[in-house]
Amino acid sequence: MKKFIVIYHASEDSAQKMASASPEEMKKGMEPWMEWAKKCGSGLVDMGTPLANGQKVTKKGTSLSDKDVVGYSVLQANSMEEAVKMLKEHPHLDWTDGCEIEVHESMSLPGM
Repeated sequence: MKKFIVIYHASEDSAQKMASASPEEMKKGMEPWMEWAKKCGSGLVDMGTPLANGQKVTKKGTSLSDKDVVGYSVLQANSMEEAVKMLKEHPHLDWTDGCEIEVHESMSLPGM
């Protein structure tokens, strides 16, 4: 099985909405995610977490990230097509306008 890194994107407004949600709203918002996780079964290696306050690091220094990354997950599947199929009905896509999901195959390092 191959591993895939899933990156969730959303606008800054959406991220602020999530950050200011009440515990009850957060719990209700997680219900569709938990249903998705059940459907994935063993294909979901790590549900991941929300992400915030990204930093960009370069040789010249650091600055706030200009990317709209709000979370990640890790999947395992036989192929990219299978991983994408697992994400087609992901609740993140229905959260707010402009939400997107990226998926990248994790490549093995030689000798590791």
